[in-house]
Amino acid sequence: MLKKLLLTGAVMASMAGTALGQDSYVVGISGALTGPGAGTYAPVIEAVRMYFDKVNKAGGINGHKVDLVALDNQSNPSKAAADTKRLLLQDNALIIVNSSLSSTYEPMINETNRAGAPLLFGGSVCPTQVFPKADPLLFCTTSFGAHYDSNMALAFIKQAAKEDVMIGFSAMAIPVSRGEIDYAEEQAPKMGFKPVAKEIIPPPTANYGPHAVKIKDAGANWVYSWAPWVTQIKTFEALRTQGWGGKMIAFGHINAEDELARVKDDGFYVFGANALFQEGLPIHKEIEETAKAAGATFPVTQLAEGWVVAMALDAALTKTGWPASREKLAAVMNDLEIDTKGLRGGPVKWTADNHFRTDAFYRVYRWDSAKNAIVSESDWVSFPVN
Repeated sequence: MLKKLLLTGAVMASMAGTALGQDSYVVGISGALTGPGAGTYAPVIEAVRMYFDKVNKAGGINGHKVDLVALDNQSNPSKAAADTKRLLLQDNALIIVNSSLSSTYEPMINETNRAGAPLLFGGSVCPTQVFPKADPLLFCTTSFGAHYDSNMALAFIKQAAKEDVMIGFSAMAIPVSRGEIDYAEEQAPKMGFKPVAKEIIPPPTANYGPHAVKIKDAGANWVYSWAPWVTQIKTFEALRTQGWGGKMIAFGHINAEDELARVKDDGFYVFGANALFQEGLPIHKEIEETAKAAGATFPVTQLAEGWVVAMALDAALTKTGWPASREKLAAVMNDLEIDTKGLRGGPVKWTADNHFRTDAFYRVYRWDSAKNAIVSESDWVSFPVN
């Protein structure tokens, strides 16, 4: 359903030809609506679509509508390159959004650099080029970030552990996940932890049991995983199946809230930058109402990440004014503060040297059997990004 809606919009934009963008802000998206990773990225794109449908109904930005043109790259690098070229040359997009696997990054960066257009990573892992000293055309709103996430997870374990920590690690056998777990393994002894196991698990793995056995038999009482959700949750469930009684912390991807309620295990912690919907903030209610009115395809609990992407685009276009150009938009994004209205622990602030955020905010959640509910284990914790 989502793919049909978005691709229909893209076809309509194509038919408009040179008329597209003459009196509107054109935002192009190349993302994984289907194929590998679609479960993570498609909800992000749907949230952006719903946000701007609402904005357009209210009169647009600076009196001009936002034309969202979304194409399905299926996490295919060649498709992502072709999408980006078409969005820039045919649809006259001011900015491109990537919401897909990291294999699509290089070809999209090449095309946007050639056109002098900003490229925003939304829902996809932030590339190193957005950290200080940042590439002038690359930006990221995604809630997770390499190294900062592991620093947060290890700091929480240090605070929560009641005994000496024997730590095991779980990663997916892809470069970004493995690299982050390698980093965490290197940092663990500095926290007083003893690394005892590290399992690098191939994406198509059906049986996580053998990996869980190795972690359990090594004596781990804590496990940390930074990987796509499937690796994290299957590692944890396999450990429990093996009779492991320790605790695990993993990154809280968009499906974490629903999964915590499904698993109902007091020893499974998730951390992330987005406030879960169980907090019931006004911004959550706004998203819920918008999703209901739009007939959302995905659970509302999976829409916060995309909402932050949309708020960033809204803030950037509003500040750019009219008429807009890629050059003006990029200049604005090099000095921009995005009010997340409570979805994050603070604003997303970009500077000339930092296109990730000046402060990384995190919160930890888990299931509480006594309360039969998800609870927050900490208030917002921040780490400076420099």
